[in-house]
Amino acid sequence: MDAEIWWSAVDAPMTVTPGSQPRIAATRVLDAVLHHGRSLKAELTSAQQGLDDPRDRALVEAICLAVLRQPARFDAALAAWMPRPLARRDRELRALLLVGFAQLDPMGLPAHAAVAATVEAARGLGRDHQAGMVNALLRRALREGLPALESHAHWPAWLCSRIEGDWPAEAESILTASEQAPPMWLRVNRQQGNREAYRAELTAVGIEGVLVDGLDDALRLDAPVPVAGLPGFAEGRVSVQDGAAQRVVDAMAVDGGMRVLDACAAPGGKAAHLLERESSLDLTALDIDRRRLRQVQTTFDRLGLGADARLLAADATDLAAWWDGVPFDAIVLDAPCSATGIIRRQPDVLLHRRESDIDNLVALQGRLLDALWQTLAPGGSLVYTTCSILRDENDRQIAAFLARTSDSQGEALEEGFGRAPENETHGRQRLPGEDGMDGFFYARLRKAPASVSGE
Repeated sequence: MDAEIWWSAVDAPMTVTPGSQPRIAATRVLDAVLHHGRSLKAELTSAQQGLDDPRDRALVEAICLAVLRQPARFDAALAAWMPRPLARRDRELRALLLVGFAQLDPMGLPAHAAVAATVEAARGLGRDHQAGMVNALLRRALREGLPALESHAHWPAWLCSRIEGDWPAEAESILTASEQAPPMWLRVNRQQGNREAYRAELTAVGIEGVLVDGLDDALRLDAPVPVAGLPGFAEGRVSVQDGAAQRVVDAMAVDGGMRVLDACAAPGGKAAHLLERESSLDLTALDIDRRRLRQVQTTFDRLGLGADARLLAADATDLAAWWDGVPFDAIVLDAPCSATGIIRRQPDVLLHRRESDIDNLVALQGRLLDALWQTLAPGGSLVYTTCSILRDENDRQIAAFLARTSDSQGEALEEGFGRAPENETHGRQRLPGEDGMDGFFYARLRKAPASVSGE
């Protein structure tokens, strides 16, 4: 590239435009995630709070996800087109350039507006002296297109190896599905209506919702929309929750009046779904993180469920700290896991997860199962679920628990929960993208009745 063009300013001074604000926000989120190890979800939440227009909030999220689904491709363009690597002090500039590339490909936003707004974002970030470079690189990307790379180049080798070992026939489809943008799934609050009526409301405002067999409260939107555009969202008539996560409550099959525990409750989707199904439940929502437990309360308040549950902040494995000794009829353990089934929604998992994490997570999951089993009433059921696709966290974890726990028995779940990895009594696995849903594992365990467990 010509050095004069490289370092020149854009043709004329530009004033700050509203379109630059979401690009600035996306740049700051990506800088935090890529260069400082921060959580995408947390950084997005913080950045979106500073934007008034829901369309801007949606654009920030879309840009960040597009970058993190293929960062190696964008970095290859920088390596090929820049005369020298960016210095450490220019990490924010790297993030801005990735924001620009993502808008052009794969997002396909109108090129002139995307380039102009991204160049203006450089000025808004105090990088006036680099605005010309941003302009030149983005225009080159328009002319030449971004370089093609080998598929899945940004995936850690250790994770690819584990997926290939666990799912040899499905490994390629898992990786490919995990890099695709997912549909938007809604859960209709049956305390305030039903999905058929809500679908009609969506149609009336120009939003197409798809009814899915086997998911009694769900609608799928193949073209996602900002939540502010959903009728009745603020009033609690609908929530955003993937179809696979909604299936957890189906696996529990609770009845009114039951004493129920959601053992790792934040941010509250499954606990809320339980109460939407059966408002008379005696529900305890437990989470180790007091701050995240406040999210559960916020969720309950929006849905009109604020007075219907007991919220406790404690380590679920420390029974003395929270359990009153009264057994639960049903427990859901949405266990901490590798999140390898939801990479399409949280692509920063590929940046932050380490192979050593897996053994630590497997050990924690085992401790949670052993501790919570003590709180389950004879004859009661525990549903163990993760958003992982790694078998050590899923069917092998359950097989090990059943082998060491004499009063436990696995119960079969129907095919609608996914495939049986080895033995249907060891749970069901849904892989990413199957039926448009996230990767999820489900197992239902039954505790022997008192007359049997006491023998």
